[in-house]
Amino acid sequence: MSNKRTILFATGNLHKFKEATLVLQEYGLKVARVDLKGSEIQAETVEEVAKVSAVQVAQQLQTQVIVEDTGIFIEALNGFPGPYSSYAYKTIGNKGILKLLKGISNRKAVFRSAVSYSKPNFSARCFSGVALGKIFHEERGSHGFGYDPIFKPFRGGDKTFAEMTIEDKNQYSHRSKALKKFAKWYCQNYECKS
Repeated sequence: MSNKRTILFATGNLHKFKEATLVLQEYGLKVARVDLKGSEIQAETVEEVAKVSAVQVAQQLQTQVIVEDTGIFIEALNGFPGPYSSYAYKTIGNKGILKLLKGISNRKAVFRSAVSYSKPNFSARCFSGVALGKIFHEERGSHGFGYDPIFKPFRGGDKTFAEMTIEDKNQYSHRSKALKKFAKWYCQNYECKS
């Protein structure tokens, strides 16, 4: 494959990288991982965080990159943890989220993903995806990572993301939706499979 078709995915998360590789290869795009991310700014949206990070990394590496940021927005908690999902997961984890929702019947939640593309001297393009679902009452499943064991999408049967294979999760996930939007845009503007 030519260099034009290899895109660096700046992430330290191997799970995200595996999911992205499967989605992007459908479009003839090769993705390589670099364990680097720009500064995570304090922002109200995952899109803002991803854009700033993508521009920083593209400038630093002097090549085209994508950066992905995700947040889970829980309706009963007024959208918390939202763009602070990574911090909330590190501090209170899934058990802490379940504790906050104890006795609450409204379990609706939205997983949001922002995939941001940038290259040197190029302002970032951002592609968003959402998965609508609910917070399960307990952790279920051993696949995936992060909030996957407690998030059940409305589509996909009665399984949490952690009970699905990567291929199944990619049919419904916020991340795969954002990655597909990015891939379609990239293929319209750059070289992709014929």
